[in-house]
Amino acid sequence: MLKGFVHKYGENVDTDAIIPARYLNVSEPKALAEHCMEDIDLDFVKKVKPGDFIVATTNFGCGSSREHAPISIKASGVSAVIAASFARIFFRNAINIGLPLLESAEAAEKINSGDELEIDLESGVIKDLTTGKSFAAKPYPEFMSRLIKAGGLIEYTREKLCGRGV
Repeated sequence: MLKGFVHKYGENVDTDAIIPARYLNVSEPKALAEHCMEDIDLDFVKKVKPGDFIVATTNFGCGSSREHAPISIKASGVSAVIAASFARIFFRNAINIGLPLLESAEAAEKINSGDELEIDLESGVIKDLTTGKSFAAKPYPEFMSRLIKAGGLIEYTREKLCGRGV
């Protein structure tokens, strides 16, 4: 169960808005997090708290295929991103690093910045504790759930190779 507050954005938030290209020479997640969303929300890094959520409308993560974007989001403390739709390569990159993404057009439309949410990743239920409304997102298949729970593809593979199972 995930719980946190919402930072809301609009449509077509591209990877350059998530992490500006001028920081692509940085590879440390913590350093990337210091610049997450700064070109569209200068105060994001000051406002975001561990467990918070990003909610956006359509086509979140469009643009380049760089992994820096989902890494900066996850390293900033965001526990999940909710949107009506995601750019496919961003979606895959996020899953590969263990950042949950939930697709729900209704949630993306009706949830507001500052709302407090509770999300059950296993069922896909998004509860807006501020308004009392609930929304449905498609839950992940079992394999993808295990991958996210492990913290991403590298950790999942490490656990499998070490015989710890996932």
